[in-house]
This record gives sequence, C-alpha cells and structure tokens, in this order.
Amino acid sequence: MSEVDVSITIGGDAGQGIESSGAAWGRAVARAGLHLFSLTDYRSRIRGGHNFYQTRASLRPVNSHRDPVQLLLALTEETVKVHLGNVARGGIVVYDEDFRRVDADEIRRAGVVPLPLPLARQAAELGSKVMMNTLMLGVAAGLLHFDVGYLEGVIQDLFRRRSAQVVQNNLAALAQGFRWGRDHSGMWPVRRPAPGGKARMALHGNHAFALGAAAGGCRFIAAYPMTPATPIFEWLVAKGSRLGIVTKHAEDEIAAVCMAIGAAHAGARAMTATSGAGFALMSEALGLAGMVELPLVLVVSQRGGPSTGLPTRTEQADLLFALHASHGEFPRIVLAPGTVEECFEAGWRSFNLAERYQTPVIVLLDQFLSASVKTVEPDDFSLSDVVIDRGLTLTGAELDQLTEPYLRYQDTPSGVSPRAVPGHPKAVYAMTSDEHDEEGHITEELPNRILMMRKRMRKEQTAVADMGEPRLYEGDGEDLTLVCWGSTVGPAREAAQILSAGGIDVNVLHFSDLWPLPVKEVAAALGRCRRTLVVEQNYTGQLARWLRQVTGFTVDAVLHKFDGRPFSPQDISTYARRVLADLAPTAAD
Repeated sequence: MSEVDVSITIGGDAGQGIESSGAAWGRAVARAGLHLFSLTDYRSRIRGGHNFYQTRASLRPVNSHRDPVQLLLALTEETVKVHLGNVARGGIVVYDEDFRRVDADEIRRAGVVPLPLPLARQAAELGSKVMMNTLMLGVAAGLLHFDVGYLEGVIQDLFRRRSAQVVQNNLAALAQGFRWGRDHSGMWPVRRPAPGGKARMALHGNHAFALGAAAGGCRFIAAYPMTPATPIFEWLVAKGSRLGIVTKHAEDEIAAVCMAIGAAHAGARAMTATSGAGFALMSEALGLAGMVELPLVLVVSQRGGPSTGLPTRTEQADLLFALHASHGEFPRIVLAPGTVEECFEAGWRSFNLAERYQTPVIVLLDQFLSASVKTVEPDDFSLSDVVIDRGLTLTGAELDQLTEPYLRYQDTPSGVSPRAVPGHPKAVYAMTSDEHDEEGHITEELPNRILMMRKRMRKEQTAVADMGEPRLYEGDGEDLTLVCWGSTVGPAREAAQILSAGGIDVNVLHFSDLWPLPVKEVAAALGRCRRTLVVEQNYTGQLARWLRQVTGFTVDAVLHKFDGRPFSPQDISTYARRVLADLAPTAAD
C-alpha cells in the first residue's frame, strides 16, 4: 500500500450515517491539502439495506476511485461479508467486537488484518450508538497518523446547529477512536499522509454543473425531483434568492419542461433537470422546443433502467435515446461532460449553445459523475473564463429600427433567425407547435414545409463549428486506445496509467461533445488509432454503434458494464490486457 494513495470504504445500513461519515472524511482530506476522489453507493430506501462510501486520498491528482481499498470500516456484519474481497492484502477491517457472524480467522485467511473494537458499547457510553461512525473516523485517522484536527473542524461545522453537548460527545468519540487507531497503528506500518499544501475545493458533478449554470446566467429552473439529478435543483433552490434565479418545484416532469419552455420564450435562460424516466415524459415537449426554436437546457443524469430499474445506481444507457428523443426530426445539441471541471464548463456553455442556435441542448450526466466528489483547483472555476453569448437576440434599439414585419422564423443561411423576446411592440409574432411559415402562422403547404425543415436542420451543420473534437489523454496509444464518453474518462485514464506502468502504451480518446459531430475530424482521429477498445456503462455498446453509424468506423472491442456500479481502473486494465492478447498476431498471421 502506498502512503500517498490510500482508499477507505465505510459501510453499513441506511440510517447509520454512512454518507455523512464518508463526506466528513473527504472534507477533512480536502482541508489537509490532499487530492480526493469519493463515490457513494446506496439503495433506494430510507432505512436498512447496505450502503457504502468509498474515498481515495492521494498526494497527486486522481481521476477515479481505485480498487482494492486498504481500510474497511464496517458498521454492520454484512459490510464485512460484502467488501472483504475488495480489501488489499495487508489491509485492515475494523468492526464491532460483538459482531457474532464475523470470523476473524476468515479475515486473516484473506490476507487481511482484523481489528475488532468495542464500538457499540463505547458509543452508547458517550451518549448514542449512532456515534459508532464518529468512532470509526477517529480509528481511521489514528491508523493513518492523519492529523485529527482536520476532522475535529469538520465535526464542529457539521453539528454547529446542534447543541453544544452533541458537539462535545462527537468530539469525545472522535478522540477515543483516534486513540484506538494510534494504539493499533503498529500492525500497519504507514507513515502519516503529509498534507499536500493549501486546502482544496471538493464538489461533485451536480453541484459543479449548477455552479456553472448560475455563472452562465441561468434565471429559471423547474424540476420534479428525481435521483440522481435532484441535487442540481436543490443547489439552485438554496442559492436562488441570492442569485436572482426563479425556481419551481413542478407537479411532474411534463409540467417542469413546459414551464422551462415558457420561461425561455419570455427571454430567461431556462433549464430543467431529470433522469431517464423523467426525460421520457419530457420527450413530446422537447419536440415543441425544437419546432418553435427555443433555447432549452435539459439535463439528464442517467441511472439504471428500464422503468424504475436501479434508481440509485449508475448507467450510460440513454445516449441513443437523447440523440433521437421525441418524434420527428429537429436539431439538437448533445453534451456529455466527463469530469467535475467539465460539468462546470457545461453549466454555462450549454446556455450559450442553446441561445446561439435556438435549439434544445441535452446534457448527459450519470449517477457516478453526479454524485462522485473530487478535489479541484479554484482556478478551474474562474468566473473570468465564463462567456455569455446570447446569440441573435435582438435588443430594443435593433427592434426600433425594423422597417419590415418581424419574421421570427426567417430563413437564413445559418438556419438561425433573429430572436426577439416579448415586451417590445415590434416583437409580436405567432408561435405554434404546428408547422408554420416565417411569420409563425400555421401552414401545411408543401413548399413551406420543405423550406422550414431545411432551415431548422441547417443549424446542425452550422453548430458543428462550436463542437469540440474528442480529446486524447495519457500515452501515444501504440498498443491500444481506450474510447469512452462522459464519466468513464476518469477510470479509463487511471487504467491507462496502470497499463503504462506495466509497459503497455495506452491512450484515451474521450468524447464530451456527442452531437453534432465533426464527422471528418472524428473519423480521422479514430483512423489514427492502432487498436480500439470502447468502454461503456451499458449493455449494447451505444457509442460504438453511434460511431459506426455516423463515421463508418468499427471498433475492435467493447467493454460493457451494466450492473449499476461504475468501472474501476482495475476493471478496465484487466480487460484491456485480455483484448490485447486476443488481438495479438499469431505465427499463422
């Protein structure tokens, strides 16, 4: 185990404070100046059912969690059973000494060190068994010789609205756990992970996107809460009054998207956020936004499907749905940020694209990206980098100078028509979901239909200039290129580093702008790859299919994962070695 790259899992039942404990450890790590990556795994129930929180702390920047972990903090017997196989040899399992079904000899046979402690009894003596999780945090700090002062500060912040007694009880539990951990640290010869410098900012993809949206001038959001997109809405609700953002908790997803369309028509930068099932309900209204050419930002944080599926787990199975959602044909832009930093950029950039091309912009996140916490540099979130471009939105002075009737859907070489928002006497026009002419009046004449369809679809050709090409990371790819989209870029980059350390030259080709694609440039980038392995969190290999459809390129292999858990770098590196072995030339060749 490396002293500068330590992974910890804390597990137990819902209601035992698993998420808050993991988040507290992560916050302490960030305050110590270390780099952090954390993920949470929980079931869709309020109490009961196994949950866990996994954190990784390192002196160098990290892009993903990493298996196996070095320390398992088990608040239930089930946690030991579920996670023992993911504890590194020489690692430690901390658990309550009264767990009757935990076999210390079985733990030892796995090459792991058992550390039973009187956690429940000590927590009860300090005031409540709930404080077992605080004791566990202290044990972890003691075993690692981690400065417990960072955790003390976090606990004081977490409980500052509670009574002074609650704060003192938790600090006492932390101190007791730290003493236990320090007393047993000799069984685990790890020096203290030295602080990495100044405190770092840590946040997950949902909050990064919400922050970017606010910086980009978002003025309206309507949503019906749906895991895992809800924190975007909650963050904007919490900050809305200070930032001048109108927030509306709608009665359902259909109402939410229709409200956002109405706000966009009024001139506000408007959005909604949902998951796959909610997006399915929104698909008809999405077509409305396409027909009337309104700038709508629609965030879809993917989870396991179909139907309710795995409501709290991750998946990337809505790509083809997003590319083709709603009936008929109309232009849309599809983005899939892959990192917390890219989520912030997508937050403001999506509004620019929506208004520049007067079309819906669909932003694909997933539970892994939405909920995983990563440390970032404050400079990555600089407001000086934020650009607000409202496209061809006419000002009052420009409308004053109009001498001809205003044509809201004027046919133009770019397909983008000058847009006026309500409030000016010359900005009055008809708006209908039916096919219409340049003034907006309903018509079913065939020449007009051809004119309007070509005008709308022309925007996709125009928008290609603003789409980013896939990015290359890590090595030269002499042996293999890992092709991915969205959140899988983090584990893929870590996997490439693992393979590189083993003498295999691997690089990563990452797509974050998925439509419209600069097809020639993408085909050329793929053509330069010697061997390709697509890494996708779905069953059918949707990116591989999409690339073949639009570029004609067929990848060498696809790695699928659809069990609701994110890829680990070890998953990818292990399979990549197998692919390379299968593709290796034989003597007969």
